Amino acid sequence: MRENFIWNARVYYEDTDAGGIVFYANYLKFFERARTEWLRASGVNQQQLAQEFEVMFVVKATAVDYHAPARLDDELRLTVVVEKLGRASVQFIQEAWCGDRLLVSGKIKVGCVGATSLRPAAIPDVILAKISV
Repeated sequence: MRENFIWNARVYYEDTDAGGIVFYANYLKFFERARTEWLRASGVNQQQLAQEFEVMFVVKATAVDYHAPARLDDELRLTVVVEKLGRASVQFIQEAWCGDRLLVSGKIKVGCVGATSLRPAAIPDVILAKISV
């Protein structure tokens, strides 16, 4: 599998609660954006995936551990690692870091589904080849 993919993001006011701390659910948004950028860096365009191959990825399961808070204006380093690549799913290990502090770690499983049926579908071979490099 590919090495760690890294994507950086800044914490904006909209990401925080009244105390200036990142709201816990927003880490899932950061993780989603990092996976999208990982796909893009792998040569996979999600619109093309839906239009040309008539499939898309949806989140099936998440398990997230919170270790330390991020605050307004922090720069986050988000990592994406493919833990397991199946025929119709991908399991990721993702982390959010601020400097050398691990803030959040998670295991995210996404499934490939038909774009209209929303039923499980095999990941197209051409896409598998791009994301398994």
